[in-house]
Amino acid sequence: MVEVTIDSVRVSLMSQHRIVVLKDVASSRFLPIWIGPFEADAITIELQGVEVARPLTHDLLKTAIEQLGASVERVAITDLRNDTFFAQITLKLDGRRLELDSRPSDAIALAVRTHISVFVSDDVMQQAAITPEPDMEGSREGPAPVETPGPEAPDAFRDFLEGLDLTGLQ
Repeated sequence: MVEVTIDSVRVSLMSQHRIVVLKDVASSRFLPIWIGPFEADAITIELQGVEVARPLTHDLLKTAIEQLGASVERVAITDLRNDTFFAQITLKLDGRRLELDSRPSDAIALAVRTHISVFVSDDVMQQAAITPEPDMEGSREGPAPVETPGPEAPDAFRDFLEGLDLTGLQ
């Protein structure tokens, strides 16, 4: 498993798609995952410390887990099949571990609320992560362009990433 941090949550200028960009803490690899607008907002609201008048769904989930005497032990993006990411939330309850299937966006939104790390399987990182290329000319200022994934990358990501401006990533 690879530990990642949330690098950014971005909005496509060409559509209403949102993307959460996860960064490998041990290297310069980035993992972009398409997410829904509500989950993007839930992640962003928590990361920015915005107070909301009423609990959001992920706040409710965190409270329910705590009230039941459990704790969130781990969040992991475990698989990528047919351009769809899969995640698991691991709960600890009375000395037992419970595994819950989840969408990555919901798992990440819960992770930021419980202040736990997010992990990605090595296989998923190999399939879908991108790595910035070193600047070939050496004269251009600013961050290096981001490499477009090869043919093994999911088609939806390749199409989206080709039109995505990631110049803010460093």
